[in-house]
Amino acid sequence: MKKRFIVTAFILSLLTLSACGDSSDDSSVNTNSTSDGERVQASDSRDEAADSVSQESLAEDIQADGETGSNILVAYFSMPEDGTDADAGASRVFTEDGEIQGNVEYFARIIAEQTGADLFRIETVQQYPGDHDGIINQAAEERDSGARPELATHIENLDDYDTIFIGYPIWWYDMPMAMNTFFEEYDFSGKTIVPFSSHGGSGFSGTTEDIAAYEPDANLLDGFTVSREDVPDSADNLISWVEGLDI
Repeated sequence: MKKRFIVTAFILSLLTLSACGDSSDDSSVNTNSTSDGERVQASDSRDEAADSVSQESLAEDIQADGETGSNILVAYFSMPEDGTDADAGASRVFTEDGEIQGNVEYFARIIAEQTGADLFRIETVQQYPGDHDGIINQAAEERDSGARPELATHIENLDDYDTIFIGYPIWWYDMPMAMNTFFEEYDFSGKTIVPFSSHGGSGFSGTTEDIAAYEPDANLLDGFTVSREDVPDSADNLISWVEGLDI
């Protein structure tokens, strides 16, 4: 009887030790699970920190290459025409890579590249025809009626700029009427204005005097204007003119 009791006690002892071992494994699993959770949380924190740094770096890159990175602005009104003949009208030129741009846009991009300036395209709410005859006919109607086409784009940070290049084509011996809207919208007092244009034979056609009347308290420099037939070959002259400006 005593021997049977001892054997029974021994078996119970083994079962108890086995149960303790299982409990220890569960504890180990729970501890490891908690540790993994902490590692996941730490990893998430590192990812968030990395994302934050990445976003900050991106913001710095944008600032360095965006609208807040320069005190020079190139604002331009340009109306590329449909078709394939680069000399068909006063508003179109082919760039070297085959891309169609307006003459004035072509100038604006060269000026921005040479000066590190920001670009701003002056656009209207109403659309213009894509063909040469349609554009000049609409331009004539706007001129005769004294129209002020509504602008679709606006300079939000004008105070950031000290020098503004302003470009436009000459339509019917005048600026496009949208340019009148533009000059009536902004006060360029204390700033330097540098005009540039393309034309069909009339030069600036008195438009620089109009700008001076609109902006009497701005410093208006001598501008650059080229006949539309000469635009594709005018890059060197344009660059020389920009380099000679005191800005």
